[in-house]
Order: sequence, then structure tokens, then C-alpha cells
Amino acid sequence: MIEVRGLNKGAQMDGSPYGVHRNSIAGDAQLTGVTIQARDVQGGVHVYAPPRPVPRQLPPVPGHFINRADDLAALDRLLARHGDQSTATPLIVVNGPAGIGKTTLVSRWLSGRTADFPGGQLYADLRGHTEEGPAAAGEVLGRFLRSLGASSVPADLAEQTAEWRSRSAGTKLAVILDNAFTAAQIRPLLPVGPGSVAVVTSRRRLSGLGLDGADFHRLHGFDAADGVELLALGIGADRVSGELADARRVVDLCAGLPLAVCLASARLASRPRQPVAALAEALAPDADGLAALDVEGEVTVAKALDASYAVLDAEAALLYRRLGQLPLLASFDTLAAAVACARTPRWAAHRLDALVEANLLEVAGPDTYRFHDLVRVHAQGLGAADSGDGSPEVTLRRLCDWLLHTAAAAEQRLTPTHVGLPRDYVHLPDLPVPFTDDPGAVQWLDAHHLDLMAAMREAAVRGWHALAWQLVDATWPFFIRLRHYDLWIEAHDIGLAAARGDGDPRAERRMLTSGANGLNVARRYDEAAARYTEALRAARAAGDARGEGQALLGIGRCHREAGRPGVAGPYLRRAITVWEACGYPRGAALARTVLGEAALAAGRPDQAAGYFSQAWETLVAVNDPHDAARALAFLGRARVLGGDHEAGAARLTEALAVFTASGATHWQGRALEMLGDSAREHGDHHSAVDLLTRALACYELTSPADARRVRGRVDELSSEAEAEAEAEAEAGSGSEAEAEAGSGSDEGADSGGDGEGLARNVP
Repeated sequence: MIEVRGLNKGAQMDGSPYGVHRNSIAGDAQLTGVTIQARDVQGGVHVYAPPRPVPRQLPPVPGHFINRADDLAALDRLLARHGDQSTATPLIVVNGPAGIGKTTLVSRWLSGRTADFPGGQLYADLRGHTEEGPAAAGEVLGRFLRSLGASSVPADLAEQTAEWRSRSAGTKLAVILDNAFTAAQIRPLLPVGPGSVAVVTSRRRLSGLGLDGADFHRLHGFDAADGVELLALGIGADRVSGELADARRVVDLCAGLPLAVCLASARLASRPRQPVAALAEALAPDADGLAALDVEGEVTVAKALDASYAVLDAEAALLYRRLGQLPLLASFDTLAAAVACARTPRWAAHRLDALVEANLLEVAGPDTYRFHDLVRVHAQGLGAADSGDGSPEVTLRRLCDWLLHTAAAAEQRLTPTHVGLPRDYVHLPDLPVPFTDDPGAVQWLDAHHLDLMAAMREAAVRGWHALAWQLVDATWPFFIRLRHYDLWIEAHDIGLAAARGDGDPRAERRMLTSGANGLNVARRYDEAAARYTEALRAARAAGDARGEGQALLGIGRCHREAGRPGVAGPYLRRAITVWEACGYPRGAALARTVLGEAALAAGRPDQAAGYFSQAWETLVAVNDPHDAARALAFLGRARVLGGDHEAGAARLTEALAVFTASGATHWQGRALEMLGDSAREHGDHHSAVDLLTRALACYELTSPADARRVRGRVDELSSEAEAEAEAEAEAGSGSEAEAEAGSGSDEGADSGGDGEGLARNVP
């Protein structure tokens, strides 16, 4: 039996170098992500990656969708023009005034074509008409890549674009690019796969996209009959028929805009005894002669919004204004709404329902709500007029403090060794943390990472320096677990500037080293080394021995991974000296692990094993199971290369079990790759292909560069394994023929048996 040290003493393995028998992880450990088959494995460790959910991100189509049959048919015709065999991705631009129903139309059209796009349906709001400005291409590409299963996203826009093209080329996708402002916004985001389609919505015509082969469809407002039918859905056909003339007048004043008609309908439904004529008067043009119908529809909708807001009860109106004070959030959940108003989640849930009923909020998913962009502008205007305890600044700070508090709780759970710097709150949240275990904490960070990034940016703009760097620091487990390099680097650039603005030298050193880690894993080694060098100077000036060791380790690791082991060694040995002098054995063990990696790469497995063994023992002693498992995996590989194949494979398998239990998908891939290499070197190409294929499945989720590298080796080994199988089959046929002829000898049979045993001694 092999124990899994530092995590779960109940993990049991069989005696084979690659197999995992009985329960691969016992006790109360929870498996997440890619997992090992638990029983009766033959021929290798069997790892299963749960199927990635196909992204279906279309905005929900409201139940009051009316007509649009001609528009739907027009979109069908535009798509059919390209045919099934077209190599160019169809690009369709749907334009029209604000509130005309462009997004709803496109969502309804594509929702009926799910089977045509097995790769998924992606959605992005490009924010073309918001005060915050349009969405950057990198922001959208990052979301798209993550939706398609890329847990790590390159930091460079050119690399992101290349990765997007690679991923979209192999599948049929539908992509909605909503609220576009310019053609330049669109071009980097277009999928390239045959059978895909991109649909753009915009208030502008975007005629420049004609050069890209775009087809255009102009969406017009409802006619009187459709408008009256939509109104009747909300207030009842009897009420409409009883006041038909006034109903038609309301529709006319709504200028055929479905959003305005829906708002009017909700207003009337909330007051069943109010004459329809009263609403018509409220929607009439102002005394100064301002026309109800304007080019973009804002005035028409604003009149309807004013009328809808006027009949909200005081508490629903409060929530409406407070949500308008949070432009950094693209959507809201119940907890965010509760925080904005300093109320309970139950209170917020009831008021959210009231705003949905009034058509002032859209349901975007389970416990997820959002504004139409025109409604957001209206709510922002009302929220900006609040003062005192409900001022926009107070509301925004409440939300940011809640994000910091919840992220800090996730940090404490997931990376307790990282905790050490203060967390300061102006408004300490009085709400429960929305998770109770490690997977829940990771899921919350992933679901709210765009909110956290927006809060960092907003805090920096407002000069809330301590809040900005503390948000960055508390989000650390998100960066190291999910490896979104683009966000990792951006966040720590924000954090570094904020720490310097705050005049906090400890925070500055943390931002330097944590940000350098992001640059290093993104393979920007020289930039990372430069930032570690800044941290080194700052730590020495402050007499911070632990910080000095961290910077030395970082510099050494950068040089080793950049292929300069001779330069790396002195930094790593100095880190060990500094850390042992100040009593930080964990740091010294981490440096020894990197020294061991360098020795292993230089072909000195025995020396490497010494480093890894000492590091592993220390990390187990200080209860750092993840880093102990890393050292153990390297120790196993060193044992294999040193000639002790069976013991080395057992160490690797033990480490793999720890990574599996903790959900460390990238390191599952690393351990599987080392097991695969060990099997190949031992002559077992079949197991090697199996293990490397499973490593590839892990890397597909965490590291595109590693996935490309291992994919080539899998293809090469698969060919070798096929050739080996064919040779064995031919040899078997020859043996049968000889046996039939009576020409086989005992010596030959024994020789053949020994050869097969040597080549395939792994179950």
C-alpha cells in the first residue's frame, strides 16, 4: 500500500507502477475536475475529464415575443446564401434604433438553430453606447476562450486572437456581438470555422463591415396591430378592447418600440383601475415640443421609464436607483442587490421580482439579472441624484467591500499560506459567505472574476488605493488555480500602482512578486525577472528576509525556465541560505525543488533526487500538501531516470492522487506526462500513449502551449504503438505457422516469452 501523505492517509494503490486499485482517494476528500478511475485499472492510470458544458449563452427570449416572422425569415435567407460548404464565416449585422428588439430577435432566431451549432452559442455585450466605453477585444476574447474550455488565457492580444482562431476553427459556433459601436470592435472577434456564424447588433449601420462580406438587416418598429397585441399580453384583451382608441394612442406614443410598449404594459398592469388614457397623457410630448419619436429611441423609452418608475413602491424604487449606481456590474445577483441597499437577501429577492414584473430588469439566468442598456442609463440618472447614505460613492464602496470580504474568505480557505496582509473595510458586510467548501470557493471566484476585475479598476480610478491592491491580493487563488494570465498580469499592474499610491511597502513587495509570478507562468521570463529584481531591492532595503528569499527564488526560477540553469543556481542557493537563517523552512524547500528541476534537466537524476527528497520531507512536515506532492512527483521522475523504475512510478502515482483530490488539473497533467514518459522509456508504448493522452486532456484545460507540445508526442507515439502492434501480430502469425509445421523449438519459445515480458511488464 502507498500512502498519500499530507492529504489523505486512506488512499491505496496496487503494486504496479501505473495502476490505481481500490479507492484512489478515500475518506472525506472531494474530487473535482479531472479524476482517476477508482477500481481495477488495467494498462495505466485511467483519468476522466468531465465533459465541458457546451456554452449556450443566448439571452433569454421573453414570453411576450410578438410576430417578427418576416424578420426571422429574412435572417434565414441571409444565412442560406452562404450554403453548408462555404469556407467564409457568415457575418450578419442587425441594426435599428435602441429598444427596437434587436437582441431579442437574434436570440429568438438562433435559439431555434441550436443543432446547427454543436460547438456552442457565445454572447458578448460590446457596450457600444455606455459611459464606461466599449468593451476591449481582449476582455471579450478572454471570456470566449474560457467558455470554450481554456482555463488559461494568454496575456498578449495577438496570442489571444491566435488561440481564438485555433479553437473556433475546429467547431461550429454561433456568436452574438451585441451593442457594437464600430467595425473595428468586431473584426478580432469573428469565428473562423466553416459552419459558424457571427451576428452583430448595433444602433449604427456599420457599413464598413461590408468589406468583410457582411449582410445587413434593418429592424423596424411594430405596426399598430402588433403593438396593440403586445400591450394586450400584459393587460388583457378585454381591457384593450374596452379602451381600444387609447390603447392605440399609447402604442403610437411608444413609436413602435417593443421595450417602450412592454414598459407601458407593465405600468398599466400594476394599476388595473387606471384608465389607459391616463398613461397616454403621461407619455405625450413635453410642453417644450420635444417629439416622442427620436432617431435612437431614447426619448420615447425615457418617457415610458419615467411612467414605470413613478408607480414603484418606495423600496423597489430604492433598489432600482441603487443598482443604477453600480455601472461596473454587467449583471446582478441577489447578494449584490442586498449589499447595494444594506438589506437582507430575502428583502432583495422580493424587490428584484418587483423590478422584473415592471420590465425594468431582465432575467439573464438563475439568480442573475441585468438592465437593458437604455434602462441602465435611466437608473443611473436617478441614482446619481441620491445623496447622504445612499450616494453613488457609498453604494459602490459597499459593493467593493463585499467583493473584498468574500474573496478574502475564499483566499483563507484555498491558500491560507498566502494570507498575511490586512483587509480594511469601510462597510464590513453583514452577509453570509456564499460557499462552504473549496470547490464552492473556486466557483464563486470564477463566477465573479469580471466583477472583481471591474472593482479593482474602479477603485484605482477613484483613488481607493488600499482597496484596489487588497482586492488584487485577495483574488490570488483565482489566478493560481485558473491561470488566466491576461487578468493575472493586468490585476497586478493595477495592484502595484495602488500599493505605491497607498504608500504601503509590504503591499508593494507583494504586488511585485505576485505579479512577477504571473509574468513567469506566461513565459515572459525577462519581464518577470526584472520585477523580481525590484522586489529584491525593496526587500533588502526593508530588512525583509522572507521577501528577499521570495525574490531570489523568483529570479532563479525565471532563469531556469528560460534555459539558463547556470545563472539560476546562485540565486536559488542564496534563497535557501536566507530562508534557513530566518527560520522559514518551507521557502528553502521550494528553492530546493527548483534546484532539483535544474539538475534533472541537466541529466543528473541522483543529485536531483537528493534535492527533491529533502524538499518533500520538509513540505510534509510544514503541512503543505500541494507543494509536497510537486516535490514527490519530481522525486518519482528522478528515481525512474536513475534506474529505479518501479519505485519512481509509484511516487508519481502517489503524487497524482494528491493532485486529483485537490482538483489541481495542471499538475495532474504534469504527473501524467511524467508517468507517460517513464512508460515510454520502459518500452511500454501502449501505456505511454494512454497516459500522455490523459495528460493532454488536462493541458487542454490549463495550458494551450503544453497541449500543443504533448499532442505532437501522442501522435508520434501512437504511430510507434501501431507499428509495434502490427509487428507483434506478424510475429504471432509466424509462430502459429511454425507450430503447425512442427518446426518450433523450446529455446525459441522461451526467448520469445522473455522478450514480451520485458517489453510489457506493466499490467
